[in-house]
Amino acid sequence: MDAPQRCGVIETYLQPLPHGITLSCRAAGERGRPVLLFLHGFPEAAFVWDFMLAHFSRAENGGYRCVAPNLRGFERSSAPLDVNAYRPKHLVQDIAALIAIEATEQGGQLAALVAHDWGGAVAWNLANQLPDLSRQLIIINSPHPGTFLRELKGSAAQQAASAYMNFLVRPSAEELLAQDDYRRLWEFLTDQFGANAAAWLTDDVKAQYREVWANGLTGGCNLYRASPLRPPRGDDPAAAGVDLPHAMLTVNLSTLVIWGLGDKALPPALLDGLGDYVEQLTVKTLADATHWIVHEQPVRVAQLISDFLAPPILQKQ
Repeated sequence: MDAPQRCGVIETYLQPLPHGITLSCRAAGERGRPVLLFLHGFPEAAFVWDFMLAHFSRAENGGYRCVAPNLRGFERSSAPLDVNAYRPKHLVQDIAALIAIEATEQGGQLAALVAHDWGGAVAWNLANQLPDLSRQLIIINSPHPGTFLRELKGSAAQQAASAYMNFLVRPSAEELLAQDDYRRLWEFLTDQFGANAAAWLTDDVKAQYREVWANGLTGGCNLYRASPLRPPRGDDPAAAGVDLPHAMLTVNLSTLVIWGLGDKALPPALLDGLGDYVEQLTVKTLADATHWIVHEQPVRVAQLISDFLAPPILQKQ
């Protein structure tokens, strides 16, 4: 493992996993404390959680051990060449193995799993398949697979909003995304998913994104290539050819969903019927936020998370 490097209160390290994958991680807080694990999406990376890592590791905010891994294929994490290596079951395996390491003094159970975008796709699956690995689940603008599949099949509006997915599965996607100083990726962070980027997309933040993207974009694109949950086109049935049994979609964890209603790619219709899959459900919507709510309103997001976290977790010594 790399020796931890300090970045303010943030340490960075490479964490080898028993099945041969290594995840590059960012973390704050003492080992042995209750663990909050944060999962990022595309085209992001673990650094987007730095505010939350610093915030929740402080004693007055719970004194958690806070960990944000880069998913496989991102930043310095392992990047298998096979597209099938990016199927959800493999990403779930990565996170389950990381939990076993980071939460070993907590009986292998997180205080909460917090996830956004593609990280949410991993988190929904993990909560269904391995519910004992976390006490609570917090999802931020990441559609539940049941409602997402429904909308991809039956909603022309969702199909149009998700059309970008079929761009990202093209063999030339990485090359096109890198053109003109990542012009298309900056559009993802502004016009494609919402338009509140001016305040947070500073030169320093752009430099962090460029550093991540310079490590390669194939891993992120492979997440889309490996998943059929995208709009059908031509001879590719995509979501139209998928049927998921209800048992694969239920979540029994106490769950908070935070949703920026200005998300252009993930309209609020995705929240409809969510209670059919998640019995212990709390939904908080923010009218003045977009898909990038973690960047836009970190203090507000942190407060919503803090209000939701179970008091016994906060008091655990």
